Amino acid sequence: MPRMQVYLPDDLYQQVKARHLPASELLQDAVRTEIRRRDLVGEADAYLAGLVAEVGEPSPEDRASAGAIARRIASRRAPQAS
Repeated sequence: MPRMQVYLPDDLYQQVKARHLPASELLQDAVRTEIRRRDLVGEADAYLAGLVAEVGEPSPEDRASAGAIARRIASRRAPQAS
């Protein structure tokens, strides 16, 4: 397995060491997760570009409606105050 040198800020390094965390494993998981996230963002962008090519750009009214729906969904998912 190839090796790579990684630099961490002092505070992050201290937290990893204080908790006896497996730094290499954590970094591998974080890099895999970020690569997957970027792949998904790229796929979403390509999908949206295809939709725009097929049906055109959304109107301001369409955007406003979508924003209202998104806000409604987000408010349902927001943690309830205790």
